[in-house]
Amino acid sequence: MDKANTARQGINTRLAHMGNDPQEFFGFVNPPVVHASTVLFPDAKTMAESSQRYTYGTRGTPTTDALTNAVNELEGAAGTIVVPSGLAAVTVPLLAFLKAGDHLLIVDSVYGPTRRFADTMLARLGIEVEYYDPRIGAGIASILKPNTRVVFTESPGSNTFEVQDIPAISKASKAQGAIVMMDNTWATPLYFRPLDHGVDISIHAATKYPAGHSDVLIGTVSANADCWKQLHETFITLGTCSGSDDVYQMLRGLRTMGVRLERHEKSALEIAGWLEAQPGVARVLHPGLASHPDHALWKRDFSGSSGIFSFVMDGADRPQAHAFLDALEIFGLGYSWGGYESLAVPVFLGDRVVAKAPPEGPVIRLQIGLEDVEDLKADIERGLLAASRKT
Repeated sequence: MDKANTARQGINTRLAHMGNDPQEFFGFVNPPVVHASTVLFPDAKTMAESSQRYTYGTRGTPTTDALTNAVNELEGAAGTIVVPSGLAAVTVPLLAFLKAGDHLLIVDSVYGPTRRFADTMLARLGIEVEYYDPRIGAGIASILKPNTRVVFTESPGSNTFEVQDIPAISKASKAQGAIVMMDNTWATPLYFRPLDHGVDISIHAATKYPAGHSDVLIGTVSANADCWKQLHETFITLGTCSGSDDVYQMLRGLRTMGVRLERHEKSALEIAGWLEAQPGVARVLHPGLASHPDHALWKRDFSGSSGIFSFVMDGADRPQAHAFLDALEIFGLGYSWGGYESLAVPVFLGDRVVAKAPPEGPVIRLQIGLEDVEDLKADIERGLLAASRKT
């Protein structure tokens, strides 16, 4: 297919066809799932020079190539690695670009396990870790140091959904020689392309929307041309490759991600707007709502929203939050998100140093799945009623 024509096609058309050419595999629509460790060489010279495309299972197979080709197209990236989890997608690039004595800036609304890795593993490696206000924007220039090597962003932020001014942060950071990374799991490359906004490394817990069915653990990391070689070399050195079956499952999930995200977005926005008027709700934390303090910034940079947001309970405490959760019948109580089913979890914000927890009450995070909206509203009403009766 002509690349110029492909670039003009709609996203769902591209998702249905990107990543592989059926004619390379006897016309089969899906690429083969290649399970590989050993790869044979035709002769000693080829082996000595590693001059064939595939040399060992950890360095890629036709299955991983099909997926990374697709993700490269979605991200506009020079290269992509596929790793066994979303957390691995965070840790590998941090290890790739940081060394003892470096300074790392991390947004305070970051994914909790990212904070844990930075405060434990990176600290033990002699890396100085500092957290910054998610709404700092271009003001990040004031806290950059001569040894700031990496600025780690996440937008919207985990659980409280602050939107960062990624272009301003990227411009200020790169002017002083720092590498900018972004956890873009919430938006996926369909609704925000980090590399187009000055980011060097785009990170996804592809367990979520790309895989989409709550049965795969997988992550992707995509880099621009300046950072690709070092990222890839670290990936090979660490041996953090994902299994072929999981790679295939993610590639299959990509085919329907566009239509699934449309449903997630529509349902989540309807429920979020409805929740704003419900008794027992202090406020809703969804950047797609006009009431959100960062709505204008989100509207400027993002082309859509996904299915996860939070709300703050009004004057409640932990027993009321538990009563809400225990009364739910459709929403499951479970971690992760991005699958077909709706989920609810209580949010812990006690480890933050700048972006403090909302003062009104407990925060509940909702993942809006693919169920019917009216059924989900009824379930939430059931939970809010149970919370109001808890003394």
